[in-house]
Amino acid sequence: MDLFQTGSIRKDDSSSSVAELEDFDFSKLPHKPRSLNLERDRQRSLDERSLSELPVGLSPYPSSRADNFSLRGLDNFDGALRSVLNSPRSVYGLEPHPIISEAWEMLRRSLVHFRGQPVGTIAALDNSDEKLNYDQVFVRDFVPSALAFLMNGEADIVKNFILKTLRLQSWEKKIDRFQLGEGVMPASFKVLHDPIRNSETLIADFGESAIGRVAPVDSGFWWIILLRAYTKSTGDSSLAERPECQKGMRLILSLCLSEGFDTFPTLLCADGCSMIDRRMGVYGYPIEIQALFFMALRCALALLKHDAEGKEFIERIVKRLHALSYHMRSYFWLDMKQLNDIYRYKTEEYSHTAVNKFNIMPDSLPEWIFDFMPVHGGYFIGNVGPSNMDFRWFCLGNCIAILSSLATHDQATAIMDLIESRWEELVGEMPLKVCYPAIEGHEWRIITGSDPKNTRWSYHNGGSWPVLLWLFTAACVKLGRPQMARRAIELAESRLSKDSWPEYYDGKCGRFIGKQARKNQTWSVAGYLVAKMMLEDPSHLGMISLEEDKHLLKPVLRRSSSWTS
Repeated sequence: MDLFQTGSIRKDDSSSSVAELEDFDFSKLPHKPRSLNLERDRQRSLDERSLSELPVGLSPYPSSRADNFSLRGLDNFDGALRSVLNSPRSVYGLEPHPIISEAWEMLRRSLVHFRGQPVGTIAALDNSDEKLNYDQVFVRDFVPSALAFLMNGEADIVKNFILKTLRLQSWEKKIDRFQLGEGVMPASFKVLHDPIRNSETLIADFGESAIGRVAPVDSGFWWIILLRAYTKSTGDSSLAERPECQKGMRLILSLCLSEGFDTFPTLLCADGCSMIDRRMGVYGYPIEIQALFFMALRCALALLKHDAEGKEFIERIVKRLHALSYHMRSYFWLDMKQLNDIYRYKTEEYSHTAVNKFNIMPDSLPEWIFDFMPVHGGYFIGNVGPSNMDFRWFCLGNCIAILSSLATHDQATAIMDLIESRWEELVGEMPLKVCYPAIEGHEWRIITGSDPKNTRWSYHNGGSWPVLLWLFTAACVKLGRPQMARRAIELAESRLSKDSWPEYYDGKCGRFIGKQARKNQTWSVAGYLVAKMMLEDPSHLGMISLEEDKHLLKPVLRRSSSWTS
């Protein structure tokens, strides 16, 4: 089945085993989600409306998709002008929030053109003298921008981006005389204009210019996820079926499915290879990469052709998904029952009968976890490896776990219960914490290398990132909890425009604009727009969400059972 921007459904010709299980009517999501605070729910009675009653029409163009109206071919000024003039009223006659037109104008101003075609959006409309690399198009940063354009019926921008980054993937990639794998996607690229020769050239960064010189592991995963989003949004499978796109997917998969010395199905990664792109102690098997890995594998399974080359990868993907889902649901999951089991662990256990398989020392449990863990709730912890459990909460990894169905339904519900019960810690005054809690003191000096940008409650070390709003909203919509998303969006609307759309916020509650945050950050703008449009039209969720495939994955593990099984 296929979800279109109109919300209508049609049969998809794909023969993939995953695609058949994505038949889900998002307009029938439950509208009375479980709550942990009855008094607060009574005060929010208006939030008990069903998703089908949410207003529509927050894009800068008339909401009817039949008009197929877009601004292809117009320059940035005309696009910005139209986005201001054509902000529609909702079907209830209510004016859309005034910052929506401003957000669309900024998103259009951030567009980068290559030989007359838009190919992405720069990281920030930064007017400072020291732009660093914020004037480039980042693969991960463009994803919310791409979703906003897809939701608005402007798929050509996304198609151009997919094809241009695919071209960059084929380039030879060397860092200090060492050649990277053929399938590595760039972290970012820029368009170099030569006014003398009247020519334009693409310049890509595969990590050789990045802080720490780390290649991006997540770029390839986001590229596959975006290719599926394009296919689901447009109903056009011809792009994914192109030989170059099929080859691009296979090259990415060859890198992450390669066999080596690792005994875990998770993907071994370096620090700084993802959104947490500085040293933050997330080397090993970080939750963000594992969740993106799982989602990209499932998207690739739906996109790969069933030809000779495709079938070989499909078989490898299915085997990896079996092992990866079991491993993550068993060993990365934490709730009150698991926490108590770890608290009572015996150590130095040997052989396959060991309960404490990773030799985790109970004395390594941080003090904060005992107060943080609610009676009802749970989450995927940050990392698991030999004698190591990183108990920190990471927002992106847990939201992707929900959207990809890496989390079982019970686990996804528990994650939302945790966020609701720990709202002040994880959302605060500006959504949302990239991770929690912050590390400080001697531990901060050791783990971050005394990085002055990652001081406590700042940047990657417990900072609040508005871009995460779209992921949180998508998770809320999928689980039928729109009131949580609406509450977070209202917090963002109260400040984002006044604060000039910063990259991140500082402080334990996200009260202060980030000390070194770039303003007019494009993914903060796009993240807000995607969250608004997804809340008004839940059918958009189909392009970024995957339902659980019970035929593909092993039987689900009930919460609280995996650590003692």
